[in-house]
Amino acid sequence: MTLTAETTRLPTAENPNPGGSPSGPLPTPGTASANDAAPHAGGELMERVVQGAHQAIDRLAEQAAPHVQRLEEKLGNADDMLHQRADQLREMGDVYVGSLRDTVRENPLLALGAALALGLIIARVTR
Repeated sequence: MTLTAETTRLPTAENPNPGGSPSGPLPTPGTASANDAAPHAGGELMERVVQGAHQAIDRLAEQAAPHVQRLEEKLGNADDMLHQRADQLREMGDVYVGSLRDTVRENPLLALGAALALGLIIARVTR
C-alpha cells in the first residue's frame, strides 16, 4: 500500500501567492525557478517522512496481526462456551420445572401448604 503526498507551497516574502492563482503567472511544466527549489526539497522531505510512517505502520500491523488472530480465536471460543453454558442452564431449568410440575400433580395439598408457608415467610420479612 503506497500513498503519495501532495506538496503544498506556503506563502513566502518572495512569492506571496505560491499556488499560482489567477493573480500570478502559472508555472509551465518542466521548468523550475530558484523559488521552486525550496518547496521541492520540502516535498521530498515530506514524502520521505510519509514513506517512513507507512513503513512503520506496516511493520506494526504485521506484528499485531498474529495477536489479533489469537484474540479473535479466544473470543470465538468464549462465545461458543457461553452459548453451551446457556443451553445447559436452559435444559436444567426445563428439567427442574418438569420435576416440580410432577411433584405438584402427585401432592397438590403439600404444594398448596408449601406455597402458603412461603408466602407467610415473605410477608413477615418484607414488613
